[in-house]
Amino acid sequence: MDDPIVGIDLGTTNSEVAYVRDGQPRVLEEDGDPILPSFVGLSEDGKLLVGKAARNQWVLAPERTVKSIKRKMGQDVKVRLGEQEFRPQEISAMILRSLRDRASAQLGVPVKKAVITVPAYFNDAQRQATREAGELAGLEVVRILNEPTAASLTYDPSQRELQRMLVYDLGGGTFDVSIVQQQDGVVEVLSSHGDTQLGGDDFDDLLLAHVCDRFQQEHGIDLRGQLVSRARVLRAVEAAKRQLSAHPFTRIDEEFIAEKDGQALHLSMEVSREDYETMIRPLMDRTMDCVQRALDDAHVTASAINKVVLVGGSTRTPLVSQLLEERLQQPAHQEVNPDLCVAMGAAIQAAIIAGADVGAVLVDITPHTLGIKCLDDGMGSFSSYPFRFAPIVHRNTPLPASRSELFHTAYDEQREVEIEVYQGESPDPRHNHQIGNFRIKGLAAVPAGNPIVVQLDLNLDGMLKVSARERATGLQKQITIENALARYEAEERDAARGRLEELWDEEEPEGDEDAPPELSPGPREGARETVQAKALLEKADRLLAKVQPEDRAEVERLMERVRTALTDRKWDQVTTAGNELSDILFYLEDA
Repeated sequence: MDDPIVGIDLGTTNSEVAYVRDGQPRVLEEDGDPILPSFVGLSEDGKLLVGKAARNQWVLAPERTVKSIKRKMGQDVKVRLGEQEFRPQEISAMILRSLRDRASAQLGVPVKKAVITVPAYFNDAQRQATREAGELAGLEVVRILNEPTAASLTYDPSQRELQRMLVYDLGGGTFDVSIVQQQDGVVEVLSSHGDTQLGGDDFDDLLLAHVCDRFQQEHGIDLRGQLVSRARVLRAVEAAKRQLSAHPFTRIDEEFIAEKDGQALHLSMEVSREDYETMIRPLMDRTMDCVQRALDDAHVTASAINKVVLVGGSTRTPLVSQLLEERLQQPAHQEVNPDLCVAMGAAIQAAIIAGADVGAVLVDITPHTLGIKCLDDGMGSFSSYPFRFAPIVHRNTPLPASRSELFHTAYDEQREVEIEVYQGESPDPRHNHQIGNFRIKGLAAVPAGNPIVVQLDLNLDGMLKVSARERATGLQKQITIENALARYEAEERDAARGRLEELWDEEEPEGDEDAPPELSPGPREGARETVQAKALLEKADRLLAKVQPEDRAEVERLMERVRTALTDRKWDQVTTAGNELSDILFYLEDA
């Protein structure tokens, strides 16, 4: 292996190093962990600590530990580390040196060259500081790569057709949104907007203030007044934030957090996702303003965006996907691990520079949404419309996946609920596939609105565990569904076989003309819808070349809906999507 070039994501909270092997980018691990926390510290005896060791020390000795140094890159400042002072480049160099050593150990040869990523809106001083950090770490920085460009490479490094992507990158300390255009292997950032002082750290601070304020109201002690207690609470709220990405509630428990009148005080409280998202909503609204400014600067409309890509661990907050989908009218993609995709993209760019061939990134995802049947206002048996599908694990979610959502009983003294698990994309469960069900009995005899948490855990082998738990009592029941993914695939194969058999049947010779009328086959189900839909698709194909770019994405989306409904033999959806497509084609013909 001659002079390997690695890709490095030098992040605010975490950093990673990756390399392309056999055409696939791989994030290099140490002790089974691909992530190196971006913490640097000095032990009591002056020994340098980088990564986990420094992060662990930060809780007990924050005065000898530095975090989030990326926010200071390019500034003419120094930070204190114990009794010494360092420039931001020097602290970053310590992180880069650790990543370099990790790569050298994993690859078995000295690593001397790297592609290092930076936010797209980093100015010259910040980029130069990053390059200096690399040189201080003993690396030849062959390229400084924009993070959104790196992220886009993980989705298709050799895109031939024109594609515009909106890359929403919300990391630990910085935020940026970029409009990226790909064609014929060339990646161009059309516009970028962001905030170097907005990220997951700010979400942590808001949650920290919420927890500390509640503790102070109860005990009269401000936990932010001491460095160690503040660091302990901050570590706890960081963990809680991650839990709230997948679950509606979490607990924060820290024993012996303070002392009053000779008595030890413990921190113990529950935090809901709803409360957390209310806290961060003003910051999220600021990111949405940046999204609009990036679109305006690129002179494109939301309909001209082909794909929305999420980057950075903070994008796992469900509110991010929700707001983006509302604004852009399309789902956001995070099939490639948001924490790792920038490092992987940097490795792809490094491989391209080295002249290697790179294939598309392979990820394990759930191809279909999983959820349960419920009423509009909860679970139960009595409703004028008992057919609502509540998604819990959305399609394209990376595996393994664990998600839970909160539901409520529908009527007073409801003693049991039935959990019906479905797979599919329709808001009506009758159009999806039921893959399992069970009942949880013996619920508390309380008024309607008794909270029930339903959790789905799906592993790489397609095994799905479904549990339902009454929050008030802890009463729980669960089932395991084997081959939850393969089961649907088998049903799709059966449907495909049926469609082919129908085609083959149409080619068979006609039977006896004198056969009794009652044995004559009637019109094939969906025949009329199929003919109309195919004619509509042909018309749309003819008009597509004349459609303006801002309308093309909408036409293609409706065409895909028609094709999907045809494939799934969902005739009502064929009609609905066909009518929408017909309406827009009528408008375009008139234009």
